[in-house]
Amino acid sequence: MTRDEKYMQMAIDKCREGVDAGQTPFAACIVRGDEVIACDHNIVWASTDITAHGEIHAIRNACKHIGNIDLSGCTIYSTCEPCPMCFTAIHWARIDKIFYGADIADAERFGFNELKVSNHMLKEMGLSNVEIIGDFMKKECVEVFEYWSQMKDKRVY
Repeated sequence: MTRDEKYMQMAIDKCREGVDAGQTPFAACIVRGDEVIACDHNIVWASTDITAHGEIHAIRNACKHIGNIDLSGCTIYSTCEPCPMCFTAIHWARIDKIFYGADIADAERFGFNELKVSNHMLKEMGLSNVEIIGDFMKKECVEVFEYWSQMKDKRVY
């Protein structure tokens, strides 16, 4: 298992933990060097906060962990392509690189109300410097959506 696969697997495990807690199938880990500074799942339903996406939760906790809002030198591993809100937060936090597994079309296929704006489109329109690696461990990330879809009390937003 490569270093990047290890960190994405951590995000996938955190995602499954969130699903088991009644949340939606989204999670993200933020890594600086070899240190995981945050790894969080979506808490939208638990917090009744529509902005509490996995990436946002991880960014907030990473900033608290290092005592700074500048996450330069960090990589975020997200189980799904970040939505426009999350991509913007990643850009503002100066995170260097995004690895994501499932994409917007996958999330939409499972019933999520996604904007049809890809990270590559956002990067181009916003002239962002963030590096994007998509479809990374996609099969494993989509499997968490499939696991979530079998839950009796699942909810989308």
